[in-house]
Amino acid sequence: MKTISNPAPAKWEKLARRPEIRPDKLRKMVNDVFRDIAKQGDRAVLKYSRKFDYPEQTSLPVDQNMIDKAADNLSQQLKQSIDLARQNIKKFHLSQREVSVVVETVPGVTCWRESKAIEKVGIYIPGGSAPLFSTVLMLAIPAKIAGCSEIVLCTPPDKFGNIHPAILYTAQLTGVTKIFAIGGMQAIGAMTFGTESVPKTDKIFGPGNQYVMAAKRYAQLQGVAIDMPAGPSEVLVIADESCNPSFVAADLLSQAEHGPDSQVMLVTDSKKTIKEILKEIDLQIALLPRQDIAAQALKNSRAILLNNLDECLAFSNLYAPEHLILAIENSAEWAKKVINAGSVFLGRYSCESLGDYASGTNHTLPTSGFAKAYSGVSLDSFVKKITFQHVTEQGICEIGPAVETMAEAEQLLAHKNAVTLRLKETLSKS
Repeated sequence: MKTISNPAPAKWEKLARRPEIRPDKLRKMVNDVFRDIAKQGDRAVLKYSRKFDYPEQTSLPVDQNMIDKAADNLSQQLKQSIDLARQNIKKFHLSQREVSVVVETVPGVTCWRESKAIEKVGIYIPGGSAPLFSTVLMLAIPAKIAGCSEIVLCTPPDKFGNIHPAILYTAQLTGVTKIFAIGGMQAIGAMTFGTESVPKTDKIFGPGNQYVMAAKRYAQLQGVAIDMPAGPSEVLVIADESCNPSFVAADLLSQAEHGPDSQVMLVTDSKKTIKEILKEIDLQIALLPRQDIAAQALKNSRAILLNNLDECLAFSNLYAPEHLILAIENSAEWAKKVINAGSVFLGRYSCESLGDYASGTNHTLPTSGFAKAYSGVSLDSFVKKITFQHVTEQGICEIGPAVETMAEAEQLLAHKNAVTLRLKETLSKS
């Protein structure tokens, strides 16, 4: 982890950059995969699955018998933990339901908005080096609450063709309707176009590496919506001398172990704090089973010393982290200065891991600086908002003349005529 001391604000933009694969290389790969899937369907998906995941794969749907037996391969403690998380996530997302409010803008004109579920959603669950069954909870639960009629799940098989039983168990528990053993770009392509086996979906959700993120962006060009650009995981920790260095080091490593292209950032106003945290990282990383992955991620990461906490918050808002941890005194007060972040963790015991699993908030969050414009996944992500209006004779008399004037000024005379005809009818009745 490289340490940078008191960089000038003019250099912050460069320091906030994420590691990335060359865009032209990504675009070509995604284009090739999507073109094949659009033409050949299951045949192409299987070709890429054999190439990247399970060489002997012969079918895409996960066998129902395997799904039914998944619970038998999990400990009771894990199943109880998953259920605790499920209840908390459900409770938080249920609170996001919107009550429709009818507004009378003028006498005789009423307007309102209703939420309607997106019918077919696809959820992508990374499962390569780490089987993210927690992401099933984060995506399937709000999809079910929203009322989505079809929830399609794609996740990569391992090199032996297996899907982690916790993913299958959680998918069945949360109401996923179809499960496919497909990973990477080919999974996004299958849900974008639809194949003989995989339904075409209206919107695709889920995190992934840069290849998956590039595929999701390409899916948008094919008319399929996505949740957000959610790529490699990242965290920014703002720490001061009041922090517990071992806690902060653990938080940084918890994101570094996600993947070699993850990025973790430590920002502080104390040189002593950097020294203590880096020492703790060296001690803790040696004990991690995924230490090689974490070590690679740390090469992309930085510890930045700034003059004061105001500068630390300003840098964080420029970086717009997926996860922001405020390991500082009076964190609730400093939180008022947060403008850009996916999810914020306040106080000594609010480690990011809790949000990843069981506090109730959603862990599918914008990365790569997209927190400047995107929100994390919520119940709203699985619905679209439809507006309604009802106008009576009194209502068209109230606003019709103004619409006629505005339409004529824009030289849209058919618009004007649609109002004029109705006004004439109301006048003929009086």
